[in-house]
Amino acid sequence: MRCFPSVAEAAGLLDSGAVSSLTLTQAAIACMDDPRGEGQRVMVRRNDERALKLAEASDLVRQAGQKRSPLEGLTVSIKDLFDLKGETTLAGSIALKGRPPALQNAVVVQRLLAAGAVITGTTTMSEFAFSGIGINPHYGTPLNPYDRATGRVPGGSSSGAAVSVTDGMAVAAIGTDTGGSIRIPAALCGLTGFKPTARRVSAEGVVPLSTSLDSIGPLAATVKCCAILDSIISGAGGRIPLPRSVNGLRLAVPQTVVLDGMDAIVSGAFGRALSKLAEAGAVIREIALDEFSELAEIYARGNMVAAEAFAWHRDLVAEKGAEYDPRVRARIEKGGHLSAADYIRTLQTRTVWKQRVLKEVCGFDALIMPTVPVIAPELQPLLQDDAEFFKTNGLLLRNPTMINFLDGCALSIPVQAEDEAPVGLMIAGTEMQDEAILSIGLGIEQVLAAHR
Repeated sequence: MRCFPSVAEAAGLLDSGAVSSLTLTQAAIACMDDPRGEGQRVMVRRNDERALKLAEASDLVRQAGQKRSPLEGLTVSIKDLFDLKGETTLAGSIALKGRPPALQNAVVVQRLLAAGAVITGTTTMSEFAFSGIGINPHYGTPLNPYDRATGRVPGGSSSGAAVSVTDGMAVAAIGTDTGGSIRIPAALCGLTGFKPTARRVSAEGVVPLSTSLDSIGPLAATVKCCAILDSIISGAGGRIPLPRSVNGLRLAVPQTVVLDGMDAIVSGAFGRALSKLAEAGAVIREIALDEFSELAEIYARGNMVAAEAFAWHRDLVAEKGAEYDPRVRARIEKGGHLSAADYIRTLQTRTVWKQRVLKEVCGFDALIMPTVPVIAPELQPLLQDDAEFFKTNGLLLRNPTMINFLDGCALSIPVQAEDEAPVGLMIAGTEMQDEAILSIGLGIEQVLAAHR
């Protein structure tokens, strides 16, 4: 059962006068400070004074009878790779310490502030966003809220973003997604996450991983939360799509790669979700989509993420490579060994691959698949064994990265039973179909929630 509020629920408390923005913000700060919690491992950069002043200002706006957006007065955390004016952006690393502070806010941050959001701070992440697991040796790895006794990973790279929401440090969080870095932690922590078409949200003022694939989006309690946040950070003007009826919805389930290796919990939850959608009138079709089997080989020939990361990191690695997480540094440096011809060939291959996939999925309203095929893995074995780390990292990234390479958009929504570990259902579409996927997600969420 969800124990953290949605944007609408928190906004309703403010609208009714039951609480103030200042009260909500003080509660978020108390959660960060609680020594029994994950605050020390979640928050990298905090400015409590700024947050409290933003909350006080929001309360004054509301007292004047105004409300700038549905986020007015609500707490929002941002991933540690966004610029905040006057602060040095660290991107989950210590290699950037001592760099000049940002001269202005990232575009996404500025849009949140203009909407009346209260920025609580920046959240930890896989260093430079280069991992789907969420481990960070510099600032610590926050534990998954589902099972802290065992010590499971939160998923990455937006690890702290997810835990900031589940643990009350923010009502919603903003992360980035290059190969699943929003959807993976959302799936493993029981949240909803939305990866938009990359070009819809400005990356100005954001430390890049891959300029071709980086996408910026929200993690929160529900699809509606994500739709509200997306409308603000994308500059779409506050348009929130209406739920689309599941009856008659044409959903394709790829059979190649993405269903391989599912554990029993994920398989059971995914099967139940398909059954409930079919009962509600959705037309579900299995399709081969053989193109998905080609992606690993495409990356092996010319990994565009590593190449684009190395282009940004070349000088920093030369100067401060010893301060990097060795696992991150090794993957970045691989990009330096790729030739320009390899990189260009990958770009060309991607164009052709996208066209082939688009032809296969034409006629369907969305693709659906497990966000990741397993529940959250245990942390300790991954810290101790590089081979296990890289194997698990590849498994968590496998399904989501298909949609990044397609330049598509996708939601991950929780579909587990109440007594089960979190499981995510991915609802994906092609490029610039964001509002349609959010609308479909709202409809699917209603159907599945009614059965949970």
